[in-house]
Amino acid sequence: MCELLGMSANVPTDIVFSFTGLMQRGGRTGPHRDGWGIGFYEGRGLRLFQDPRASSESEVAQLVQRYPIKSEVVIGHIRQANVGRVCLANTHPFMREMWGRNWCFAHNGQLADFQPVQGFYRPVGDTDSEAAFCELLNQLRTAFPEPVAVQQFLPVLVSACVHFHHQGVFNCLLSDGDWLFAFCSTKLVQITRRAPFGPAHLKDVDVIVDFQGQTTPNDVVTVLATEPLTANEQWTLQQPGEWSLWRSGECVLRGQS
Repeated sequence: MCELLGMSANVPTDIVFSFTGLMQRGGRTGPHRDGWGIGFYEGRGLRLFQDPRASSESEVAQLVQRYPIKSEVVIGHIRQANVGRVCLANTHPFMREMWGRNWCFAHNGQLADFQPVQGFYRPVGDTDSEAAFCELLNQLRTAFPEPVAVQQFLPVLVSACVHFHHQGVFNCLLSDGDWLFAFCSTKLVQITRRAPFGPAHLKDVDVIVDFQGQTTPNDVVTVLATEPLTANEQWTLQQPGEWSLWRSGECVLRGQS
């Protein structure tokens, strides 16, 4: 099973700390050796790094850790392949343009006998994850040919996720750079850091960061992951069927399907 990493913040924020912990699980402290990827939004731009190699051995991952990129929305993924070959085309997160924005998607789970309906968006690789992403966008594009606010298309988005959830395991993260959407099928955890900030200790490698020295009293940063990344903080476990919409580090909408 793969693992997810997401971040929503109210100021451009460095995610290297969380990224460093997640990368250890790609072959060192976990079995997710079949590729990794991470996307950083910069306005409407999306800076995407991917590598089909194990993240704990990837020179590209080492580059990202040495090159702290600050962003308000981040989506990351480490892969343990169950559907599709180990190759760059099957490496999450996946990206497509819709309504003049770059949409980024990562999935943890497996869909049984998933047969997507052909539409405008089609997968490049052969994973059920990318096929589901394309199907999701096709449903949104059909329902709303022109751009609309996230609150308007959210019912269609949630309905699609519930449908995928009934076909298997569908934990996912999705963003267009303005908001971050999360759907929990089996497991997803979250933590929101705000003042007063304190130290955090990664579970998978002996690294400690004191966020107080790197933040201002007004900063709000939410991190979502498949498993808690730190050992000394309280992470909140989402419930199966729960979805949440994040903007600027805060949860603006939440529901239970």
